[in-house]
Amino acid sequence: MFTLYSADTPNGKKVSIMLEEIGATYKVEKINILKGDQFKPAFSKISPFNKIPVLKDHKNKKTIFESGAILIYLGEKYKKFYDKKDKLKILQWLMAQMAYIGPMLGQHHQFHHYNSGKSKFGEERYFRISRVIYKDLDRRLSKSKFLAGSKYSIADIATFPWIARHEWHDIGLKKHKHLTRWYKEIAKRKAVIKGYDFMNRGETVPKV
Repeated sequence: MFTLYSADTPNGKKVSIMLEEIGATYKVEKINILKGDQFKPAFSKISPFNKIPVLKDHKNKKTIFESGAILIYLGEKYKKFYDKKDKLKILQWLMAQMAYIGPMLGQHHQFHHYNSGKSKFGEERYFRISRVIYKDLDRRLSKSKFLAGSKYSIADIATFPWIARHEWHDIGLKKHKHLTRWYKEIAKRKAVIKGYDFMNRGETVPKV
């Protein structure tokens, strides 16, 4: 049994999708980041940087923060989507999402989607970087079925929710044939569909 402390963000969806993929039993504790729930003392105790998500494993009495670390923990525990022989490739693509894809697309969301018109420099910078990310992912997926190779892995699970906000990006997912193929394939997975709506709001995976 797990408890997922989270908000409805791409980083939150990574973990809910993984929990669905491994067939885990879990409950969701909603953290309203717009109202500052993440700064409450009880949450700060389990999240040193006041960030979601956090996962509590009641059986092992462990609490894990940082979405990438949570995916690794679950992948190792259930021996799914984190094959030993592909571990290095999976880690590289997972770290690329954690350190580059997510943060840069997140900045693009802030300047382009949430605060349009407030900073021309910010909008242009992160729009340009986001276009490069789409291009680089498309190139990678022209050579590989999934990001880390022939098998679906935690690297794909981590990246998918960020590309699922493609409508916010205004880059044109359809223009990227191989990235679109990857996105459509993952979007059909039952666990992805269910995990995407982990807040039970009737949310559906955006279509291309």
